[in-house]
Amino acid sequence: MKGIGRFKNPEAQRRYFDVYERAMGQTPPPDEVYDVPCRHGTTRVYRFGAGEHPIVLLPSLMGTSACYAPLIPGLAQHGPVYALDTLGEAGRSVQTAPFTSIGDRARGLDDVLTALGLRNVHLVGGSTGGWHAVNQAIHAPARLAAISLLDPTTVGAKFSPAVQWRGLTSAVLNRDSAWRRFLIWSAGQDIFDQPAAQVIVAGIRTYRARVPFQTCPREEDLRAIQVPVLALFGGRSVVHDPTAAATNLRRLLPHAEVDVLPEAGHYLYLGPNDRQRILEVINTARLR
Repeated sequence: MKGIGRFKNPEAQRRYFDVYERAMGQTPPPDEVYDVPCRHGTTRVYRFGAGEHPIVLLPSLMGTSACYAPLIPGLAQHGPVYALDTLGEAGRSVQTAPFTSIGDRARGLDDVLTALGLRNVHLVGGSTGGWHAVNQAIHAPARLAAISLLDPTTVGAKFSPAVQWRGLTSAVLNRDSAWRRFLIWSAGQDIFDQPAAQVIVAGIRTYRARVPFQTCPREEDLRAIQVPVLALFGGRSVVHDPTAAATNLRRLLPHAEVDVLPEAGHYLYLGPNDRQRILEVINTARLR
């Protein structure tokens, strides 16, 4: 059906889920698994931990819940963590109706939060997930307590020309060597063989996404955000200009807490010190 994401064919889907299950094997065993109906299909959600002060994790592009494996144990010690596979991308979520707008994506996520009975949610989003968190705060903020952004893309600055060119080249060549070079460049180290990176590449190769294009929010929409905002940028991030992104966010959201981790790249929690800093900051913010 037009406007609906799907795998290219059954064999591609089988190959993808072989990789997906290996990546999900890096997370702790979930306490609950949900397939939550919403207006655009069903969204796969994994719950880790229990209690109050829920955190909902929004992954990077094609990253799925597996991309948060390094953070989930440290977050679930302090309350429930709900990790989502983004609807409209590769993963266990299944799209059945098209998204008509960027705002429509936020309304679909609000359906999921409502069905789970979640209120006062602390949304955490990395990369494209950070853009989704901002989109939610703009278009459907009723169930949010706060948002935390981990090197969010197209929020304070556009994608860099280099990441667009290198990403397109890697997708066209679609060889392991090309994707390895891209990940070394974007991460600052060779992460190609890591399960979380493998699931992203597998998603790009096997899934045809049909979602509204990710664009920078209007300045007036950013200024209108009412929920508390925490944003961490990687000082060595190459997917955008992190200094400009941080500066713009401080200008547009004076109430936001914005910081730059000087030694981190786009994948903020690769380094143990940066990972610990992120856990401390988010766990503190969720209790406010």
